[in-house]
Amino acid sequence: MQILEVDIKLPYRERGSVLSRLLSKVSGRIKDIHFLPPDATGMSEIRMELIGGKELVQELRKVVKIGKLSFKVLSEA
Repeated sequence: MQILEVDIKLPYRERGSVLSRLLSKVSGRIKDIHFLPPDATGMSEIRMELIGGKELVQELRKVVKIGKLSFKVLSEA
């Protein structure tokens, strides 16, 4: 398994609907999560550390259609 840092940027108004679907995918895999306030353009940012692999990132990309998702591998086990 890998520890991934996932950075999600999405519009503040759609954040609630995306987060509810996102929680069903990553429940029990979250190590750390940070919710950053929206910037001047209305984009909100969520930073998560997750335990999983690239398959999990592919599932998250299907959920986050409106925003932007980026990730990096912090460690591998």
